[in-house]
Amino acid sequence: MKANEMRAKNMDELRKELKDLLRAQFSLRMQLATQQTNKTHELRSVRRDIARVRTVLHDMKLKAEA
Repeated sequence: MKANEMRAKNMDELRKELKDLLRAQFSLRMQLATQQTNKTHELRSVRRDIARVRTVLHDMKLKAEA
């Protein structure tokens, strides 16, 4: 998901998205640890999506405080 699409959502939706991404990251880490998957690129994309969501949430928080 792109940052522009994330900015269109409200804070509650972004928090839910972050929670889902963190669960997906955990699941992928466990799959890699137990050698159940070869898709290492998915972990990288999930980590980047988590960073995007956190960045957008931080920006919204700063705008709300100002």
